[in-house]
Amino acid sequence: MPVTLDKRLNAYRPDLADARLEGKVEASRFVKGEAGMVTAPVADLRPRPDLSAGIDTQLLFGEPLRIFERHGGWAWVQAEVDGYVGYMAEADLVSPAQQTTFWIIQPRTFLYPEPDMKRPRGAPLSLGSRIFPVVQVETRGTRYLTLAGGGSVIAAHCAPLGAPVSDDYVAIAARLLETPYLWGGKSAFGIDCSGLVQLSMMMAGKSAPRDSDMQAAGLGTEIGFDELRRGDLVFWKGHVAIMEDEETMIHANGHTMSVAREGLKAAVERIGYLYGKPTVCRRP
Repeated sequence: MPVTLDKRLNAYRPDLADARLEGKVEASRFVKGEAGMVTAPVADLRPRPDLSAGIDTQLLFGEPLRIFERHGGWAWVQAEVDGYVGYMAEADLVSPAQQTTFWIIQPRTFLYPEPDMKRPRGAPLSLGSRIFPVVQVETRGTRYLTLAGGGSVIAAHCAPLGAPVSDDYVAIAARLLETPYLWGGKSAFGIDCSGLVQLSMMMAGKSAPRDSDMQAAGLGTEIGFDELRRGDLVFWKGHVAIMEDEETMIHANGHTMSVAREGLKAAVERIGYLYGKPTVCRRP
């Protein structure tokens, strides 16, 4: 019996599929796709090419991706970072991709048109955005990185790509407290529960799947509810929270519509009323 591949992580449709899936799925045409990257501060990824469709996830400025199709102002792509597949606005990407060498390590920063903070600010950039600086410039005592594609970023807000902000991903998550909750969000401008886990872990040099069901199924090792400590994850059906200590958790949630701290006991009682008890606990 053929195995059904998760369409969130595998690019295939009846008419078109990733060439790497040939022999595994049925499609009338297989393509290798082309390398590209995100040029918008945040790009929404949707399950179909329709602005009325809710977003599944987001890609950040400079993120690499593979483009399988361009049609009607939309691009069907797969993110290189976590493998997520979906449709995004074609205007939000460029191909071929440039080689990024740094990333943003502050929750939020600005891309200025010139290396001067007194100039009108350009695009806002989120934690985790990737850039490609070519020169370092100092203006009135402040250092900037000037990018190959134009614009400058505060040098202190950047670090070499892949360099962890901290080895404690919980501390990174805490820096995003009060960030607005956004279904499908994965940036410091708006984020959901599993996006908070993924982004915080990425900036700590660790990888995590995108969605909470993926995380619950295989991120780290399963532990007992009575073993919880800092850095462990508690899952409910469709939700995940990060333990800050044995009694307190941090999570992006629809109750406060923000990233917030909440007592574990209170959360179990509140969430249980609507969605039941925690389903599993895991230690990344």
